[in-house]
Amino acid sequence: MAVCSICGKGAHFGQNVSHSHRRSNHMWKSNIKRVRILEKGSPKHAYVCTHCLRAGKVERA
Repeated sequence: MAVCSICGKGAHFGQNVSHSHRRSNHMWKSNIKRVRILEKGSPKHAYVCTHCLRAGKVERA
């Protein structure tokens, strides 16, 4: 669900590294919003990241 329908941005995986250099797995989630957009002239709901919303890549309904 947490994937942008415009650019495909999703969760990122990596490791937290402490001061003593111990590592633990971590997941960073993208800022995804459920918004109403116009697709081919008709409104529909889609999951879009805030970067695409601010860049104007989608037309809100």
